[in-house]
Amino acid sequence: MIQQMYPQVFHDFEYELNKDMQFAAAHFVPHEDAGKCSHVHGHTYFVNITVAGDELDESGFLVNFALLKKIVSGQFDHTLLNDHKHLFNEENPNDFPTTEVVARKIYELIQQHLDTLANKPSCVQVFVRETPTSYVVYRPKKVKKRG
Repeated sequence: MIQQMYPQVFHDFEYELNKDMQFAAAHFVPHEDAGKCSHVHGHTYFVNITVAGDELDESGFLVNFALLKKIVSGQFDHTLLNDHKHLFNEENPNDFPTTEVVARKIYELIQQHLDTLANKPSCVQVFVRETPTSYVVYRPKKVKKRG
């Protein structure tokens, strides 16, 4: 992967980690206004996840990088995103597999896992590049220090 700089998210946490990953997946946007994107097509998605927190776990990690990759790439790589019915559907535009929604769903999956950890880190940003010229940044509106 080419080294990339990402938009910075400001926070008050002591630690910040970033995990880059990529996955190949197909999708279609189930709406006539999507034009060509309403047909099945694929991308190599490049993702950066930013996690922040104040406490390390018993292993000295904020969160294990391998777990982040498993949650995202392990689930989506070489799949049709539309087939992930627990995340995406064809009725609600907030659940269409657009890049914006993919970024938000990745955030939700990551934060769901982080909420189970004793040190309670927070996902503060998800960056998803769909093409060389198009990307989305998702940041939750409110990130609270937990604990």
